[in-house]
Amino acid sequence: MLAAIVLFATWIVLGVPGALLLFPWTVISGDVTPLYRYAMGVVRIGLRAAGIRVQAEFRAPLDPARPTIFLSNHVSNLDPPVVFPLFPGRTTAFLKRSLMKIPVLGYGMGLADFIPVDRDGRVESAIESVEIAARVLASGVHILSFVEGTRSRDGRLQAFKKGPFYLAENTGAPVVPVSICGTETMMKKGSLKVYPGTAHVIFHEPMMPRDFATREDLMAAVREAIASGLPEWMRA
Repeated sequence: MLAAIVLFATWIVLGVPGALLLFPWTVISGDVTPLYRYAMGVVRIGLRAAGIRVQAEFRAPLDPARPTIFLSNHVSNLDPPVVFPLFPGRTTAFLKRSLMKIPVLGYGMGLADFIPVDRDGRVESAIESVEIAARVLASGVHILSFVEGTRSRDGRLQAFKKGPFYLAENTGAPVVPVSICGTETMMKKGSLKVYPGTAHVIFHEPMMPRDFATREDLMAAVREAIASGLPEWMRA
């Protein structure tokens, strides 16, 4: 439990003063980049202070100037803070709409172009999220999607959601599969306890939607790539 206290205390102690200074600047200037960079720095410091190490492997260079869709598996609430500082430039993500209603934090995520998602199963809701995401990509911002839609309870790879693949097909943006493991033992689903350890992240080679005959073919290729970077027991 000590690691969790250190992690969250570090984020609060360093994050709140920075937010108080940079929120007004972001609102006035319309430039969220300084706030984003500061937040990534705070995230890195918190992870190190809690004894969480990140080992990243890049199997191809990532182009900061080319808006990219990153598709990752999801095994822990530690996945976002582990992976976000590794992206080559400002990156946003799909997020439950309810989280956007959290005071201050929700406002900050709105400034950073996080994309609200309704889990009501309606086609209209899914279309709206894809349209918002397409505009975010067009503005030059990368997008992360935890492609299973939720955290895996046992660490094994789950079925993929189709929305990110509609986005890839509609925009033609490159897709980079991402494999994450190690975090499933450091912060388990349903628990606030954090344990020190090493998170392993693999960025696979980019895939172009135009190179695949169907969305299903792209989905299968992404799944195969993500699975290839995971331990055998996680490849469900």
